[in-house]
Amino acid sequence: MSKVAVVTGASTGIGRAVALGLLKAGYRVALAARRQDALDETAQMAGANSGNALPMATDVASPDGVNALFAALKAKWGRCDLLFNNAGMGVQGYLLEDLPVEKWLEVVNVNLTGSFMCAQQAFRMMKEQTPQGGRIINNGSISAHTPRPDSVAYTATKHAITGLTKSLILDGRKYNICAGQIDIGNAATNMTARMQKGVKQPNGEMMVEATMDVQNVANAVLFMDSVTPEANVPFLTVKASLMPWEGRG
Repeated sequence: MSKVAVVTGASTGIGRAVALGLLKAGYRVALAARRQDALDETAQMAGANSGNALPMATDVASPDGVNALFAALKAKWGRCDLLFNNAGMGVQGYLLEDLPVEKWLEVVNVNLTGSFMCAQQAFRMMKEQTPQGGRIINNGSISAHTPRPDSVAYTATKHAITGLTKSLILDGRKYNICAGQIDIGNAATNMTARMQKGVKQPNGEMMVEATMDVQNVANAVLFMDSVTPEANVPFLTVKASLMPWEGRG
């Protein structure tokens, strides 16, 4: 029987690439994001594998929305083998001292609370299903290690994702649940298109940054889930080789 996966933020970018990679590999995949039309488009892009997709409009910041997603997953396929916690957002155009608290809370609700709620629902299913266990992979981002200028909300939540990942690793052991984190740097998607115009650097200058094919991310997630159940990849970084990460600052 093929594995069952959930991918949040599956309507575009990294989430879409990973969802399509999983579908191509034979997974049955629940696609979650806010826009139903974009999710339907992702499913259609899977071609012959589109019948293994379950596109479901979901606001990961809503407890009711997350509950409905996993209830639909359970009703259709009865289990969850993999959760890719990918849905996320940032806020641009604000200095730290000018960031409205409402914007801060919006980012925290999607990036951190949403990831927790999805992980909690997956955890409950993985604990009870037979065979027991599964894998949760969180999208941490390079910002889980090193911030960009003017990104306090995004960076703080991505640092918090590392804490969530470590807690899931520890608390999941007794249920055969593994967890890991993939930290991604400059995958070429619509979200990184702005990098071709220049991105603010720590010294205040604007610089065009290198990007990489997003398929590298899909391949990395597939690798993290391909290891045998008694093995785990706790942390993996995949980045554009020429992006200025190691020398930031």
